[in-house]
Amino acid sequence: MLVVTTENVPGHQVVQVKGQVFGVVVRSRGIGGNVMAGLRSLVGGEIHEYTQMLEEARRHALDRLVSNAKAMGANAVLMMRFDSAEIGQTMSEIVAYGTAVVLDPPT
Repeated sequence: MLVVTTENVPGHQVVQVKGQVFGVVVRSRGIGGNVMAGLRSLVGGEIHEYTQMLEEARRHALDRLVSNAKAMGANAVLMMRFDSAEIGQTMSEIVAYGTAVVLDPPT
């Protein structure tokens, strides 16, 4: 599955637009992770626990986006983007979204 952040793919033509496609993940850091992150925030610098959690969440959101695009009959996703938000004080929502399309074979 080709997933790009661009509007088109050089050498390919969009044959069919399947529609919007999403991959959503909501993650919560455990109490131990929150305590460690809180202690690290006192000293400053990168909070590795949160960085790792968000990297994993983005990968899972992208995997779900690809799975949903395949279920729609697409072979590519154009204009893929990520969005994120906090839910309460302990959860993060990561959304991968784009346009599911069928591309013709390369010319």
